[in-house]
Parts: sequence; structure tokens; C-alpha cells
Amino acid sequence: MEQPDQLRELFRMQQALNLRIGVDTSRMDEAEKTKWILNYCRAMGQELAELTDSVPWKWWAKYQKFDDQNARVEVVDLLHFLISMAQVLGMSADDVFAAYLKKNEVNFRRQDSGYVAKDPTDSNHI
Repeated sequence: MEQPDQLRELFRMQQALNLRIGVDTSRMDEAEKTKWILNYCRAMGQELAELTDSVPWKWWAKYQKFDDQNARVEVVDLLHFLISMAQVLGMSADDVFAAYLKKNEVNFRRQDSGYVAKDPTDSNHI
């Protein structure tokens, strides 16, 4: 049996979960898109806080331990919301992959040039 494309499968699974929750990202007008982008941004902010709490960042507290298992769960939670946000924006797995490739090239060019000045137009083609 052939393995499914992993990124496409994640997008398919997230769409199914969103529909089960009652969120149809394919039928949103601009107001709904705005609402859900903000919802997902807030949710991701919370997941980032939970990820932060998985690592011993309090230099004054000696009791903390690195919670590797929870950190992994929080990364996956972030991915759930990130895929949902991409879907609100009408992006497929292929769209995200293509945009990632282009942005990765931009990031390498920035590093090659020393990234001494910000060019606000260097990502306009993405």
C-alpha cells in the first residue's frame, strides 16, 4: 500500500476535524475569515505559552524540568491551528509547500547577503 502524501493528509484530516467542530473554512466570507484568523492566532498564542511552560525558562526556579513529551504535544497543537489558518486563507497543502519553498529561498538569500537591511518587497512574489 502506498503511503499518502503526509502534508496533504494532514490538511485532509484537519478539514474533517474542523467540519466536525462546525467550522467550514471553504465557505467563509471576509468577516468570517477575519473572525477565524483571529481565533486561530489567539489559540496559537495560547499553545505557544503552553509550549513555553514545557521548558524550564524561569531562571529563578530550580524545580522546573524540561517536559519533552508535553512540548511535542504543543507543537502538534500549533500545527492544527496553523493548518486551519491556511485553510481559512484558501491555501491547500500544495500551496503551503510552494510558498514555503519560495520563502525558504528568500531566507537563504537574506543570509547570503548578511541581512544587513530589510527589503520589504523581497517576499512579494510568494
